Amino acid sequence: MPAEDDTRERREAERRRLEERRREEEEKETGPYQKLEKIGEGTYGVVYKATHRPTGRVVAMKKIRLENEDEGVPSTAIREISLLKELKHNHVVQLLDVVHEENKLFLVFEFLELDLKKYMDTRPNTQNTGLPMEQVRLIQGVEFCHQRRILHRDLKPQNLLIDEHRNLKLADFGLARAFGIPLRTYTHEVITLWYRAPEILMGSRHYSTAVDMWSIGCIFAEMITKRPLFPGDSEIDEMFKIFKILGTPNETVWPGVSSLKDWNPEFPKWQRKDLRTLVPGLNEEGLDLLEQLIDYNPARRISAKRALLHPFFDGMAHPAQHRMDMRGY
Repeated sequence: MPAEDDTRERREAERRRLEERRREEEEKETGPYQKLEKIGEGTYGVVYKATHRPTGRVVAMKKIRLENEDEGVPSTAIREISLLKELKHNHVVQLLDVVHEENKLFLVFEFLELDLKKYMDTRPNTQNTGLPMEQVRLIQGVEFCHQRRILHRDLKPQNLLIDEHRNLKLADFGLARAFGIPLRTYTHEVITLWYRAPEILMGSRHYSTAVDMWSIGCIFAEMITKRPLFPGDSEIDEMFKIFKILGTPNETVWPGVSSLKDWNPEFPKWQRKDLRTLVPGLNEEGLDLLEQLIDYNPARRISAKRALLHPFFDGMAHPAQHRMDMRGY
């Protein structure tokens, strides 16, 4: 009898192993796509490298984390995402397909291997000048989306991707409106706050395209110094990092700040620092642009359209002109 029990257990273990392998193989296939490998944990869920089986094209697949998978995908999210398929621009990562299976949602994007953070790390000699063409392309992509009333709300070097031609493209545009911005990733990693606009940190429910321009200002400074401008590790620490550099805001510099949900009249009162000491070597035009990008007052913050016309970009090949990419999938 012990021998029979042992044989039965081995058969059962083998059956479970085969069943597990079958499930894994099924999990690799999503619609016409074959997952190749997991490449990261994004703000909204797991990101896979995959292939489109009919054509062999390599793509990036984002499995969107849903707050309540039992209730399925919200219809509002499906509507918002469908609109993003119409965003075709040379500096915006193309959403190629949406795969909705049972209670799972996958977004399929063109695949780009390199992000701006890794790219900056490989280019040590950008001190004082930054990456001017990349700065232009970033603003061009943002302006294109802003013209269509689509905000990003979570711009950072990790979702600015670089293709093999050194062309910068913005990823995850419009996802915040469809899914919100969680405070933690799929694996509970805290999402960086370093590029988040002060009005969002202060709990404002009504914000505009200006939130993306603040993020651009933070990225602009980091392109030059290779260091984050406001590296806070919590929402209050992030606010205080900003206050210590730009001074604690008041109604004079930011009308309406004292009525925001998370404003506290007992905040420490810091004086504004000279940005020259934080971004040394940046010329006067660059400093002026940076100051307009990180203006406390969202109504006074420079727009993407005006930023492209700023003297800092004089001499570049028509930075204010868009290059549209209307190629389909």
